[in-house]
Amino acid sequence: MKHNVLVAGGGIGGLGCALALGRAGVPVTVLEQATAFGEIGAGIQLGPNAMRVLSDWGVAEALHEHASFPDELRVRSASDGRSLGHMRLGASALAHYGHPYASVHRADLHRVLLSALLASAPASLSLNARLRDFQVRDDAVSVQLESGQTVEGEALIGCDGLWSRVRTGVLGPEPPRLTGHLAYRGMVPADRLPRALATNTVNAWLGPRMHVVHYPVRQGRWFNVVAVVHGRVGQGHGGSDPRHWSQDALMDDLLRAMGPLGADLRSLVDAVPSWTLWSLHDRPPMTGPHEHAQGRVALLGDAAHPLRPYLAQGAAMALEDAWTLGQLIDRHQHPVDWPAVFERFARSRWQRNAQVQDKSLRNGRIFHARGLVRWGRDAAMNLLGERLMDNPWLYGGPPLPAP
Repeated sequence: MKHNVLVAGGGIGGLGCALALGRAGVPVTVLEQATAFGEIGAGIQLGPNAMRVLSDWGVAEALHEHASFPDELRVRSASDGRSLGHMRLGASALAHYGHPYASVHRADLHRVLLSALLASAPASLSLNARLRDFQVRDDAVSVQLESGQTVEGEALIGCDGLWSRVRTGVLGPEPPRLTGHLAYRGMVPADRLPRALATNTVNAWLGPRMHVVHYPVRQGRWFNVVAVVHGRVGQGHGGSDPRHWSQDALMDDLLRAMGPLGADLRSLVDAVPSWTLWSLHDRPPMTGPHEHAQGRVALLGDAAHPLRPYLAQGAAMALEDAWTLGQLIDRHQHPVDWPAVFERFARSRWQRNAQVQDKSLRNGRIFHARGLVRWGRDAAMNLLGERLMDNPWLYGGPPLPAP
């Protein structure tokens, strides 16, 4: 048996996990089902907690060449554009948390992690390696791939996302739940936007049963735009497969779902040259450490705790998971007691991840509120401002591992 760890999935969570373990001296084999390493999608936000992890890994400086660092978060009404509240980011976030608030293209973060992994960590990368099944023995995990090949390691970490096969092998075949929310995504060059919309700002536009977020990436040269509405794929919206991450979408379907828009928001939507559609899924908040790890098998990121996007913490929680795992490795212990490491990992992470899942659910209800709840939300934002919008418990993380 090889003295290595198998990581299923080569996305942001999988590469972060491999990098964290590699920095702790653990040889890793990354099993990626795609035929080339890469990352689909568009922009993501990285709070100070995520940037703290990337800084500790020594990759934050490389990311600076690609990222944007917004000066503020502005919340506006989707129907008329009026300001509902704002929170300082930029220098304020850096001073308060010691690390900045960033917005990046997913592919840029993925490339930075991959470069760091190839440059410094004891890792091997296998493409076209889709996991079919696995068996756990007393001292090893044996993984069968769709190709018929078998690979072995001391432990297996499932970083294989929402439809994780590793999770199915650990917790059973319960599928993710369909949320009834759809995300329309697009990218637009900054020079195609009106000047008032091309600012160094995270903008959130809130309306009944919908919201839109847009923010700069790639040092402000592009803007990522995400519109979330209520609906289902194939029922008044394009696409045919609710499991597909990115399907072509029609702007007319989006406009019909959003309802009346203010002039500024309408000009933003009109500026996006093409849209893709993603049907949002999630799982209920975690209920215990058994959902993170059992024996020689652990789950990380969306495989363990998929999030709705209303707290912008999906990538950050996967990075926090990976960082925590790396912190638990004792370089002087050979061989590593993986069941013990995973047990501490699970105890360290499950409650924080459950809290973030719960907060994301709550934010979604608030963002899309109607009637009196919407009125109360707007009044609270106007009165409390940053005190309501900041999340010190979150941005001050990740917490140190449990003893």
